[in-house]
Amino acid sequence: MIFLGYAYRFVSNFVFLALVYFALNFLDKYPQRAVVAILVLVYAAMHAASALRSFYFFQRIERLEIEARRLAKVAAEGPSTAAAAAASRKQIVAEVSGLRHAGEIKAYIDLLFLALVILLCIAKIVTN
Repeated sequence: MIFLGYAYRFVSNFVFLALVYFALNFLDKYPQRAVVAILVLVYAAMHAASALRSFYFFQRIERLEIEARRLAKVAAEGPSTAAAAAASRKQIVAEVSGLRHAGEIKAYIDLLFLALVILLCIAKIVTN
């Protein structure tokens, strides 16, 4: 399921890149092409800021994972009921770690395609 999420993110970003490419190539007049390119640049910049902000969120989740692992080790040293609770905590921490990693990969995919869109828009603005 994780790879399906990566594939969806890749395909949707590729479709967005293709739409921007064709939209900018079909506009004959430079002022129209420049306006569309600037609007797409503004959208890409807002989306990139959101993707970069998510890395801060993922960093905080990673700190929580480390703290939860530390607490699970301390709880595992206690009675048997605490050991069972620690085992379930370890499973939850492992699942959260996997989801965090998948989110980071998806954010990297977004940033890659946004960088390509930005380069395309700048190229269309600079060239006449």
